[in-house]
Formats: sequence, structure tokens, C-alpha cells
Amino acid sequence: MKKTLKRYFPYIKDYKLQYFFVLIGILFTVSATAATAHIMKPLMDEMFIQRKAEMLYLIPLGLIGIYFFKSVGRYVQSVFMKYIGLHIITRLRATLLEKIINLDMAFLYINRSGELISRITNDIERIRYFVSNMLPELFRETLTVITLIGYIIYLNSMLAFYSLVVLPIAIYPLILIAKKLKKYSHRSQEKNADVVSRLTELFNNSEIIKANATEKFEMGRFNIQNWQFFKITMKSVYVGDVVSPMMELIGAIGLAAVIFIGAKEVYNGNMTVGEFTAFLTAVGLVFQPIRRIGSIYSKIQDAIAASERVFEILDTQSRVVDGEKILNEDIVHVEFKNVKLKYEDLYALDDISLKIKQGENIALVGDSGGGKSTFINMLLRFYDPDSGEVLVNNTNIKEFTQNSLKHHISLVSQRIYIFQDTLAANVAYGQEIDEDKVNEALRLADATDFVDSLENGIYTRMEEFGANLSGGQRQRVAIARAIYKHSSLILFDEATSALDNESEKRIHEALDKYTKDKITITIAHRLSTIEHADKILVMQKGKIVASGNHSELLESSEVYKRLAGQFEE
Repeated sequence: MKKTLKRYFPYIKDYKLQYFFVLIGILFTVSATAATAHIMKPLMDEMFIQRKAEMLYLIPLGLIGIYFFKSVGRYVQSVFMKYIGLHIITRLRATLLEKIINLDMAFLYINRSGELISRITNDIERIRYFVSNMLPELFRETLTVITLIGYIIYLNSMLAFYSLVVLPIAIYPLILIAKKLKKYSHRSQEKNADVVSRLTELFNNSEIIKANATEKFEMGRFNIQNWQFFKITMKSVYVGDVVSPMMELIGAIGLAAVIFIGAKEVYNGNMTVGEFTAFLTAVGLVFQPIRRIGSIYSKIQDAIAASERVFEILDTQSRVVDGEKILNEDIVHVEFKNVKLKYEDLYALDDISLKIKQGENIALVGDSGGGKSTFINMLLRFYDPDSGEVLVNNTNIKEFTQNSLKHHISLVSQRIYIFQDTLAANVAYGQEIDEDKVNEALRLADATDFVDSLENGIYTRMEEFGANLSGGQRQRVAIARAIYKHSSLILFDEATSALDNESEKRIHEALDKYTKDKITITIAHRLSTIEHADKILVMQKGKIVASGNHSELLESSEVYKRLAGQFEE
């Protein structure tokens, strides 16, 4: 717990003023609690036994005053602690998301999206409850216990010893329970992440589920994980809920000891009835926060487990380290020098060497798994090579900042990404919207006709995943986005696979003019896409096995001939 609190200190230290008010609120609350016990002495001795008339007014007014201060203290403490908790969590959530989206693609591929969403939502919510509720409660109740123990020692040190001797008995089982709870909390949060992952997968693949009528099958898979989550959570309930009754029983033993020994003291004349009542009240009040501390301590294990999961990601180092140079000029030269990249035991790229100049149109062809997409990903620094270099303008791309490098690169991938925003915002993604530039990009992408048919034109709002567009329309938007960015290096990964031949032809004619001063690299499975390329690279098992233009490769490469035949089909 100490280690976890230390990690929160950089956040906590920014709230000195708010913590000052929290401390004032806690002092009000603790003082009022001690005063509640103390007022029992004059209540019994002076009001009931000595029957002083003025006490009929002073005691009730005193009680009202005590509880007024207690209420004000609780309100002040609650408001400011919740402010601190919510503010810290808002910052932590943003920090966590920033960390995740800036980690390398390998991390994002390995970790399920549902798992990451669970850490940003469920784990952060557990931490919020810890920071804004449990932590101040723990501090307040601890201070209350210390104050009341001091008060009962002041009243009668011998009685205090007998009433508090049972406390150490509670500590050992509490430590054992806390260890168990932390283990169950870790497992519960992991299983919760599985449930979120399953839900994410279900909603992302709703079309295929509907098409195959597999709703019942998917519900079966979901229910397995859902009930596993229930069982693990119940284990933590069985263990955690032992704490409160256990502390209550220990408190009752202490209270019984006080009544037995205290009554003897009163019989022997060593204590007045008022002093004994005040002492008994204080002991009763001290066991209440002790019980709550035990309960809070057990619940804190859940927050510590969540914190460890969050800090595990925050401590993760990206394998792709940012450079320091800013790439200001256009990309006019790309070079791969003996580049190798291995996935597990297989080479995705194996000793690739290649030079590409401004204005060249390069096409990549080959069987699935040949390394084509990996080739493109290397330029985007989704991965760094295990050996060799990728150079841009004769400088290793590792030396450039990723932002400045990607500013000069546009990607149109196999998977089309449409955001829930206007069509114009999707085309100008990440940049200021220039209406003229948006319309020109859509014209070059052969998208003008369908955009004109939309109710609000370029300001029509897109549904999730672009559900209100056809596959071909989504591809046109993606191409328009690449054009709008006006990059000097354009990467097409199956960019026209959803278009009909006529549309593809019109787009290629427009792009040929647009890309004449740029480097274009295209992955395609259509002959029409690659036959006019300046150079075609044939890739198999991570190697370039042949290169040349369309006619040269038809004569020299059996592999290309086979692929060209498949393209024509």
C-alpha cells in the first residue's frame, strides 16, 4: 500500500489548498466525536444525579452545537475530497490513454481492445473510489481512533488497557484477509476485462453474427465468462465480508470487559457514574471507526490491485523510441538497407534492400503473408527493424520524431476507419477543415456524386464505422483523406478493393496526375492497379524474389506470371 500511495504523490501534492480544507473538516468531525463522549459525563453527573437546572438547557444546546460542527466538518471534507479524487482520476485517465496510444503497434496488437478499455474505465473507477472515498475515510477514522484512545486513557488508564487489549488480536487475521482479497481482486479485474473484450468483439462483429444466426452461440460464449466473473467476485465477497462482523465481535469483547471492570470501579467509588458513562461512550465510539478501518482496509486491496494494473501500463516502455530531428522537407528518397524483421520464428522481412525516388510509383505483389504490409508498416514505424536501416532523405527514420515523419506520409489501409463526425471532419482528419480542399480531395477520389446525394453534403454526420456508407463510399472517403493531407509519400494497401472497375479507373487517372511528384507505394491484388507501376516488387516469405515493370516480369518471373493470372481472374 505504501508503494501505491507513493505513486499517487505527484498527483496528490498539487492539491495543498483542498487538502487544507479537508484537514479542517476532519478536525471538526474528530473533535465533535470526542466531544460526544465527553458530554456524557456532565449529562449523567450534573444533569441526572446532581439535577442542576441549567444543564437542562446547556446539554441539549451543547449536543446541537457538537453535531452542527460534525455536519459542517463532514460536508467540507466530503466535497473537497471528492473534488480531489475526481480531478486526479480525470488526469490519470487522460495520462493512461495518452500512454496507450503512444505505445508501439506491437503492444496494441498483443493486448485486446476490451482489456485496454477495461483498464481505462473499470480500473480507473476503482481507483477513483479509493482516492475520493476510502483514503479520506481511512485518514479520518484513524485520527478519530487516536483521539478517542487518548481520551479514554486520560479518563482511566487501567480500564483503557482492558478495553484495548483485544485490538492486536484483530491485526493478524486482517493481514491474511487483505492478502487473499488482493489476489481475488486481481483475478476479478482480469475476468472483467475478458467480459469487456467479449462485448467489444460482439458489437464490432454484429454483421457476421447476424448473417450466420450465431446469436445463441455468442450468448453461450459470453455467459461462460460472465458467470466466471460472478464466481470470482463472490469469492472476494465471502472473504471481504468477514472483516466487519469479526471486528464487531472483537469490539463486543472489549466492551464487555469495560462493563465488567468499570462497574466494579463504580461500586468501589473509584469512578462516578458520569465518568463511567463517558468512558463507555468513548469506547463504543472508538470501536466503530476501528471496525470501519478494518472494512476499508479490506476494500483498499481492490483499489491497490487496480492501481497495479494501471501503473503496469504506465511503466511499459515503447519498443519504438522517438527520435529528436524534425523532418521539415518533403520525402524525396526512401531506402531499405538490409532490413530484417522477425515475428516469433519467421522472418516478415528478410534482408530487404531497395531505393525509391521522388515521382516513382512502386507496386508490391505476392502471396498472403509475403511481407507486403510489413514493408509499409516499417515506413510508418509501427515496428523497427531487428537489423538494417530504413532511410528517408538519406537519414535513418529512427532519428526523426514520429509526428514529423508521419506528417509527410498518408496511408489508405485495407481496413477503412470512419469516425463518428461529419464527412468533412473525416476527410480533414486531425487538421483544420478547409471546405474547398475537402471538396477537391473528394473530387479526386471520385466521391462527388455520392456526397451530393447526402442530406447535408460534406457536413453529414457519419455513423459508427461509417455504417451509413457503402464499402466503396468508405474507400473513397479514405482516399480523399490521404489526398487532403497532401503528403509526399502515399501508401495504398488494397485501397481500391471495394470499387468497381470504372470507379477504380477514374480514381487512378486522377491519382496519376496528383502523385506525379510524390512517392507512391501500392499493395494490390488487381492487375489494373499495378500494370502501370514504374516498378513492381514480387515478395515471398519476406524476400523480394523479382522486380521490374509489368512486361519485364511476365517474361522473367514465373511467380509473377502466376500472380498476374490470378489477378486477371
